[in-house]
Amino acid sequence: MFFWPFDLFLDLFAALWTDNGNVVVHTATGRDTRRLAEIHAASFHHGWGEDEFDRMLAERNTLLQVLRMGSNIIGFAISRIGADEAEILSIAIDSVHRGRGLSRNLLLTHLGHLAGRGVKTVFLEVEENNRPARRLYERSGFAVVGRRERYYRQADGEQLNALLMRRDLS
Repeated sequence: MFFWPFDLFLDLFAALWTDNGNVVVHTATGRDTRRLAEIHAASFHHGWGEDEFDRMLAERNTLLQVLRMGSNIIGFAISRIGADEAEILSIAIDSVHRGRGLSRNLLLTHLGHLAGRGVKTVFLEVEENNRPARRLYERSGFAVVGRRERYYRQADGEQLNALLMRRDLS
């Protein structure tokens, strides 16, 4: 029998208590890839295409979940799992719906599903100057464990540092 860590349970309960209307998290399907590519392209300098999402959906070690408001996909989270560890590859919310706590709800639900698959430790990389993302991760229990110099390249050629963050689920 699997038991969720108590602090993760409390975080998830608090996230679900927040009123954000008819918002639910579901496992992504092949029908979702066009919308996922749109959200990713609008959120990141190097957007992933539909074919990349299709490829990740086909991988057994990838967990790709969508955030729906009614019938509309408004966000997603994707992680790759290896043994009892996972790396969050990307998390994004449509810009129209940002600032309402939806990314925290999505992230905590995603972490709960990872824990349910036996994941004990989760890693991610975040651009050092991305204050909203860093705040989200820190408030969700992630801590900085490393730094990668000049990891991200901007459209203008500027290179930005990445922070490696970790959260234990057990």
